[in-house]
Amino acid sequence: MKLADLKIIVSGAASGMGRHFVLRLVEAGAQVAGGDVNEAGLAETASLAKGPGKLHTRRLNVADEADVAAFVAWAHGALGGLNALVNNAGILRDGLLVKKDRETGAVKVLSKEQWDAVIGVNLTGATLLARDVVATMVTTGTRPGVVVNMSSVARHGNRGQSNYSAAKSALATNSKTWSLEWAPFGVRCVAVAPGMVETPMTQGMNQKARDALVAAIPVGRIGTPEDLWLAVKFGLECDYFNGRTIDVDGGLGM
Repeated sequence: MKLADLKIIVSGAASGMGRHFVLRLVEAGAQVAGGDVNEAGLAETASLAKGPGKLHTRRLNVADEADVAAFVAWAHGALGGLNALVNNAGILRDGLLVKKDRETGAVKVLSKEQWDAVIGVNLTGATLLARDVVATMVTTGTRPGVVVNMSSVARHGNRGQSNYSAAKSALATNSKTWSLEWAPFGVRCVAVAPGMVETPMTQGMNQKARDALVAAIPVGRIGTPEDLWLAVKFGLECDYFNGRTIDVDGGLGM
């Protein structure tokens, strides 16, 4: 699909990779609906968008089923149709599943609240958004279509990220599952799996852990949103790419 032909939703559009994807899409002439819970961030994204395309923004909580349905219906009307989605919204609530305090010996566990928050946004929310976008495409007879899910190198397993790894591995797996289910409708589904990328989310990491991760990246640097955009762009444009996950991680292994 040509970028200029896209009528596309991008979730998590208020900052980081989501904002970068939105700005690149507008530059390329796409019609974009950007959603996020951070309305101030969305307004800033809108102020930065320049190009032949057009950006529409609205608050979106992907973990709220009714909000997702309302957002998709709004986006369809605002854009004059829908044929693509970048499923980018995500959060971190890291913690070891079971931890023993070195000084007191007290055993602590990952709370259900931490688990539910990440699964709710990163997996359930992404699934609801993909479901409703593709259902809209099928209802309107729109084809071709494409969904790009943002997975992660953490899908292979990463200490302290049981919730995040579970969500991101499921998104990669379901990118294959959905590519098979949606094939009769002319809709592709692919995934992009970032390694460590310079975003507000990673900037909030523990500095010692951050430094150790950067040191382990074979290319010798942290990734940028532009690095990931190149992969997302490929996923959107290449009509023969389907049901697969692209790792963009500088060679980092977890």
